[in-house]
Amino acid sequence: MSRRCELTGVGPMIGHNVSHSNIKSKRRFLPALKAIRLQSEALGQAFNLKVSNAALRTLDFKGGLDAYLVKANDDVLSPRAQKIKRQVKAKLAAQAAA
Repeated sequence: MSRRCELTGVGPMIGHNVSHSNIKSKRRFLPALKAIRLQSEALGQAFNLKVSNAALRTLDFKGGLDAYLVKANDDVLSPRAQKIKRQVKAKLAAQAAA
């Protein structure tokens, strides 16, 4: 399983460890991921996603999973998150039509 956030697409970055004598050796900066259970209000069910800590703060700010997914760009979302987004959009459209 890759170390990539399912909502923001943030993944490992590459950089250097720099010693006191300025010798550089390659290293990876891994994102701070949490396997978390997020509740969708529109669908009435919970989903297990691997999400970065920064994305969790953004979810709180935007008002929850549904509000975040509706406005999110499909390019950064994982296939699982895209599927949830389609389900949420369909449910919200059905509620608006009724």
